[in-house]
Amino acid sequence: MSTTKALSLLVFLLFVSLVHASDQCPINSIYQFGDSIADTGNLIRNGPVGARSHAANYPYGQTYFHRATGRLSNGQLMIDYLARRLHLPLLNPYLNGNTTSSSFKNGVNFAVSGSTALNSSFFAERNLHVPATNTPLSTQLAWFKSHLRSTCHGSSSDCLKQSLFMVGEIGGNDYNYGFFQGKPMEEIRSYIPHVVGAITAAAREVIRAGAVNVVVPGNFPVGCFPIYLTSFPVKDPKAYDDKGCLKHLNEFAMDHNNQLQGAIASLRKEFPGVAIVYGDYYNAFQYVLRSERFDKSVALKSCCGIGGAYNYDGKRPCGAAGVPVCQNPNKFISWDGVHLTQKAYRFMSNFLNYQILSQIKCIRP
Repeated sequence: MSTTKALSLLVFLLFVSLVHASDQCPINSIYQFGDSIADTGNLIRNGPVGARSHAANYPYGQTYFHRATGRLSNGQLMIDYLARRLHLPLLNPYLNGNTTSSSFKNGVNFAVSGSTALNSSFFAERNLHVPATNTPLSTQLAWFKSHLRSTCHGSSSDCLKQSLFMVGEIGGNDYNYGFFQGKPMEEIRSYIPHVVGAITAAAREVIRAGAVNVVVPGNFPVGCFPIYLTSFPVKDPKAYDDKGCLKHLNEFAMDHNNQLQGAIASLRKEFPGVAIVYGDYYNAFQYVLRSERFDKSVALKSCCGIGGAYNYDGKRPCGAAGVPVCQNPNKFISWDGVHLTQKAYRFMSNFLNYQILSQIKCIRP
């Protein structure tokens, strides 16, 4: 049996065991913080700039919802698959309306596409431009506190003891703004402790508010993404790994992830009664990249895109006039060069959901 098949079988068996285990451990709500990896519609409701973004238009959403919902994919995201696994309705975006309404009784999605872990002032001090729609973690936390005040009329600990908190994935944009505005690697690497500190502080805040189950995801191997492969080509073939990904960019992502895991270890000592789980998005993506369920010939190419070796052009992104969409998104991992297809997110979820839900604390009502 090949290594890939053996890994697929293991993930399947773990998933089967998860079905039984997680059903005995009730979670009644999810609170999601983050960026475009989890945004279910906040950006397109975040002022006129957001409303004009490509996420507000077809072909986004074409495979599952058959319309644009604000999700930056052709269909469902990992947070959608997590909600389904927990037998909960799909999370509504915070900016959808009245947060005291019944549509928010099973949690709220505060994630906004393009958001950063750090406040905009951090980037201004370094002469970096961030979009007006940037909604950093601090703002998302303020939304959460406002929501909690309007919905939890007793102890917040009682309100949140059967909730699952997803603090990220976030931080990727903090680095993106540096990379794509020409900052040197050495400077961008110096951002990592600040980004990790902001994520850790956010996790600490939700724990102090009463959270007992907190997931803190890491970063993706960005050196495998069409946007990076197109924007930062290297002539030396040794700069690429066996899958065609840029090694130095993946090493940067691993540096972030290693520092984040160190911070999580410290948080666990600080809050021994809280389940603080590291969400291994890096290896979940690598699992997808090595899966036999995707077409290897387009493993690093965009489904929705145009031009170049990776079917990606930043000046003509998915959703722009004349930019085509592949006939079968299920063969592709990358949807638009930056975000993944529904199928890729589903496979990542198969990898992650066992890891996450097998570590949460069961607290009965």
